[in-house]
Amino acid sequence: MRENRSRRLTLIGLACLPLVSLFAGCAALPKFEAPKLSVISLKMQGGDFFSQKLLVRIRVFNPNDRELPIKGITYKLEVNDAELGNGSTSAPFTVPAMGEAEFDMQITANLAGALAKLLSRKNSSEALDYRLAGDVSLSSGFLRRIPFDERGSVKL
Repeated sequence: MRENRSRRLTLIGLACLPLVSLFAGCAALPKFEAPKLSVISLKMQGGDFFSQKLLVRIRVFNPNDRELPIKGITYKLEVNDAELGNGSTSAPFTVPAMGEAEFDMQITANLAGALAKLLSRKNSSEALDYRLAGDVSLSSGFLRRIPFDERGSVKL
């Protein structure tokens, strides 16, 4: 009886060994930090009263010790607490480890809601507060989607 119990415990221990190894390996995985995105510039490209085209220059900083192969970014941009526009990038690019990359996004916006706030600024050189939120899609690696929600200010 004791011999059977001892044999079962040994078999259970051997069966659990891969699970223990897996969890120990997870603890040894390197720490990953989400990339930091910031708006560098906002430029009007044209449009009419109902629809405006904006060129938004974005900087992505990668605080990790490995490169980020970015497949695309979906985003929503708010300026002075009013939604300015949203969209996505489709051109893939790579952000180097502990480095940064810049890219342009085209936004077609309806400024009807935000126009009053933009025009009511006392000084046209004063900075605009923004919120940039969305997801970064990676083309490889364990994580495939990284959410972000960044705030800052930018001058027009």
